[in-house]
Amino acid sequence: MSMHGRLSRIEAICGHHFDDQELVSSAITHPSAVEGMGISASYERLEFLGDAVLGALVSSYLYEHFDEMDEGELTRLKISLVSGKMLSDVAEDLGIAPLIIMGDSERGTGARGMHSALENVYEALVGAIYLDAGVEASRAFVERTLIVRVTPELAKRPLSPKSLLQQCTQKEFKCAPVYQLIDQSGPAHNPVFTSEVSVCDKVEGTGSGATKKESEEHAAQDALARLGYIASDDSDRSDAS
Repeated sequence: MSMHGRLSRIEAICGHHFDDQELVSSAITHPSAVEGMGISASYERLEFLGDAVLGALVSSYLYEHFDEMDEGELTRLKISLVSGKMLSDVAEDLGIAPLIIMGDSERGTGARGMHSALENVYEALVGAIYLDAGVEASRAFVERTLIVRVTPELAKRPLSPKSLLQQCTQKEFKCAPVYQLIDQSGPAHNPVFTSEVSVCDKVEGTGSGATKKESEEHAAQDALARLGYIASDDSDRSDAS
């Protein structure tokens, strides 16, 4: 498919024509396709912005529409909505998968990282729309594609390790965990990320994974065990799974 064809289809999916075509081009470009090029050539920076914008939009919507829920229920509902699986499923259903620009190294693996790529591209598109047209355009896209999937039952799902750690540390120490990527190794098509998490300026956990988010979840699981919030055996089983 030509680049023009890809961009036209993505704009139709987003319901938005981009004045800045470089934004939407970067948003659908996997890092493996632009190895050695500028850092903004792939979706990574846009994903960072989109993650923050998405979190704010979802939080605002839930606060306004679920006034009977307490903080814990709202947190679980938000986490379920912005989870990697949910975003990946949404992007898949929108038809984004065949439009992602992959490098030869990634295509050669059968696109094993497609689940992560779909999640990242969705967030990158939220960020790209925000930069191109502002928060209301991003809100319209998020509400049309993601918010329509919200149900009160999602609030009953268990918290992820990162969310549980944040709840525990804010309650006990009055501070939020801080995550830092400390290492990245391996080729672009099969990277290994290592992150550490600090609580009140003290490193409490370390974890590795195939994505930055996965490494942070494992670091949070490690911290939960070290701080005594969960049994260490639970942490071992999680890291091994």
